[in-house]
Amino acid sequence: MPISATLAINQLTAAKVAAGRDVLPLGFGEAGLPVHPELVAALASAAPSGAYGPVAGLPALREAAAGYWRRRRLPTEVGQVVAGPGSKPLLYAVLRASPGAVALPRPSWVSYAAQARLLDRAVHHVPTPEGQGGVPDPDLLDAAASAARRDGHPIGSVVLTLPDNPTGTLAGAEVVRAVCEVARRHDLLVVSDEIYRDLVHDPATPFLSPSEVLPDRTVVTTGLSKSLALGGWRIGVARMPVGPLGERLAAEVASIASEVWSSPANPVQQAAAWAFTEPVVLTARIEASRLLHAAVAGAVADRFERAGAKVHRPTAAFYLYPDFTPYADLLADRWSVRAGADLAHVLLERFDVATLPGSAFGEPPERLTLRIATSMLYGEGDQRETALESVDPVRLPWIAARLDQLEAALGGLLDR
Repeated sequence: MPISATLAINQLTAAKVAAGRDVLPLGFGEAGLPVHPELVAALASAAPSGAYGPVAGLPALREAAAGYWRRRRLPTEVGQVVAGPGSKPLLYAVLRASPGAVALPRPSWVSYAAQARLLDRAVHHVPTPEGQGGVPDPDLLDAAASAARRDGHPIGSVVLTLPDNPTGTLAGAEVVRAVCEVARRHDLLVVSDEIYRDLVHDPATPFLSPSEVLPDRTVVTTGLSKSLALGGWRIGVARMPVGPLGERLAAEVASIASEVWSSPANPVQQAAAWAFTEPVVLTARIEASRLLHAAVAGAVADRFERAGAKVHRPTAAFYLYPDFTPYADLLADRWSVRAGADLAHVLLERFDVATLPGSAFGEPPERLTLRIATSMLYGEGDQRETALESVDPVRLPWIAARLDQLEAALGGLLDR
């Protein structure tokens, strides 16, 4: 199995920059912001804690995570919470503890299908409703689950992403309810990856977690890597379902954890426990980052729309998912582009724009789609703090220059 596409593009971008290329970094979905100083202080004060902790996580972290979910209409007991070194290993452990094939939205985050393949599980990619990424179309999921059961290889779980990576959109409550009804009929475990929940651009936007609809069959995962830019700290939490299924999953995930990662890093857990209590200083930082992500992602979407690509406006996080199908003939004639990977290759090698093709996210190779991550455009060092504090960050010289670079590259690609 090759290295994850998101990590690979990050390494390739870094190598090209080191070689002197001025690459526009739109491939890797890191939050692109500095760690808040008070989080740094919390970690430093906990640094002497060198002992192993409980496999499922420190009691203070599990209680803080339970409180985080309670404040979001998800009543949670400490026993439902399992912590891990990032939400990614927790997702893997949940899939490992859940039998059967895995249904995924198409497109969906690169690691879901890869983890299923590592577990030798069949993957069913189910297209999403138009403009509502992260959730399979309910009717198509119903058909896929029925067909898989008839074939003797039933689907056991379905993974949702709310809000979505790669599209930067959020599925509506009606679709979420319909998917939960399909899951109930087919006895599916719902795994809801909600790591971007706190980065919905407009906090007044309705958000329905499937755990509100199907509490006895839904696992929710989250972490601090996106909302507080702590990707390198590697800390995540999972909320298990209510009732016997949740008790079994919590025990099995903890058993897997005991043999794979033992326990998350003790000092990081202590700092994360404070973060999950949502002190005002950190909620203010998240609010500022949400506004910055919205402004820059919207400005990048503007550039793709002007170029003629089809793109749904991003409503969360720092992603968008343009479709260049309207230019299929032009791209084939001018650049010999006949697949999304060809398009990403031309943008990188001819125009110094790093992206990822939709095929990395489960799309058919011929689809001319790209996943664009906008969060590495905020600058370096103190520029990132300035961007966070700016009322109009897209006018900052270093961000405006990157937007101009993108516009010029798209113009060159399409001769506009």
